[in-house]
Amino acid sequence: RVQLVESGGGSAQAGGSLRLSCAASGDTFSVTCMGWFRHGPGKERERVAVIDSGGSPPYYADSVKGRFTISRDNAKNTVYLQMNSLKPEDTAMYNCAAAPRCYADPGLWTYWGQGTQVTVSS
Repeated sequence: RVQLVESGGGSAQAGGSLRLSCAASGDTFSVTCMGWFRHGPGKERERVAVIDSGGSPPYYADSVKGRFTISRDNAKNTVYLQMNSLKPEDTAMYNCAAAPRCYADPGLWTYWGQGTQVTVSS
């Protein structure tokens, strides 16, 4: 079993930046892919960015390309999401997730963090 603990998030003004962190513990050898999903008000859950442990190019949703950067410290079993040029539409609950593979379907991801709220004001 893998436990995910998120930190960061909070409030920011449009154009600002925030950084999310997600630390994994437990059977981390069983998960090669970690990523961030978000669920905004009135929206479906969206896969924001994912990264595997093998060095493959990360995936980014079109809505965040060029603004968000996902990175991973394998030694610390921690994944980060640097969010720049924030927009009000980035407001959402952000969840860290981990899985054996980088699935497109969030329903296939095995482990989830408790979530951290990001609120961007205009």
